[in-house]
Amino acid sequence: MTDLTPHSARSAILTVSEVIDETADACSVVFEIPDVHADKFADYQPGQFLTLRIPSDQTGSVARCYSLASAPVHDKLPKVTVKRTKDGYGSNWICDNLKPGAQIESLPPSGVFTPDNFHTPLLLIAAGSGVTPVMSILKHALKTGTHRVTFFFANRSESDVIFAEELRELQSQYPARLTVLHWLESIQGLPSDRTLATLFAPLAATHTAYMCGPGPFMDAAHSALSKARFPTKNVHVEIYNSLSGDPFADVELEEVSAEEAAAAAEVEVELDGETHTLAWPRSRTLVDIMLAAGLDAPYSCQEGECGSCACTLVEGSVDMEVTGALDPDDIADGYILGCQARPTADKLKIEF
Repeated sequence: MTDLTPHSARSAILTVSEVIDETADACSVVFEIPDVHADKFADYQPGQFLTLRIPSDQTGSVARCYSLASAPVHDKLPKVTVKRTKDGYGSNWICDNLKPGAQIESLPPSGVFTPDNFHTPLLLIAAGSGVTPVMSILKHALKTGTHRVTFFFANRSESDVIFAEELRELQSQYPARLTVLHWLESIQGLPSDRTLATLFAPLAATHTAYMCGPGPFMDAAHSALSKARFPTKNVHVEIYNSLSGDPFADVELEEVSAEEAAAAAEVEVELDGETHTLAWPRSRTLVDIMLAAGLDAPYSCQEGECGSCACTLVEGSVDMEVTGALDPDDIADGYILGCQARPTADKLKIEF
């Protein structure tokens, strides 16, 4: 087997340690992390994802984002879970081709679908393969938190339940803190927003909700949480978007003109515990100026669709052409996308 070579200064070659058949059409892939990249890949947040580079005969490669089902405090190695989708090139290639010992290129963990407080009651809502990041959050919450977790999980049938055995083990391990509510379409039909609202209403005053799943289910769950009077600030949604560009290509930076430099804004960027003061030309994105300054800016797609570059706008204002990776609640909470943000104020403060 020929060793792969990274296509980006930010990416790493991961080796498959184990492949687990979860259901008839879903598998989990466990990765070994090379020591040189241990700091970036081992210290991920629950609910984040990996961007994998998948070979393609037609285009050379495609980039696909897959959520981590592992939790850093619970699992020794990172694990993504992939469900086959009809005509889904990436998911089918992974399930058909990745075996122990195989290699694949990956960008570091990214994403903002992770609680900032695990010491509060949580309502976790998932359907189908949307369980993947929710499972990561669940395991981390049970291991590090102290409050109750209610987990609502919808599937077509019992044979479609990913992590069924792992959930049973967690229930046995945390009987006083974990409640799992399974919903099977084959028995109960599709869950309506009214039915879900009835289930969720008793938790509205105390719990924070995190949900992930197919679009129609997410719409019903979102409506249900609204009917159940969950505060908007306590509802968090994972958004999946397809990537069309090549996030593994290193960014080529254009030189800043004297005119751009003269009219530049000033921004304080907090990254990895350090604060950097940078000039920010109005026509450049935040990721552009951070890379130009030699900072290790987190980013993947550069299209505003993956959320890898999400950060918090503490002071000032920006304009963003694309906000696909953020929902309205994220934006209301102050999140911006570094690959899309351009300054509209003279002074700004941003935290990663």
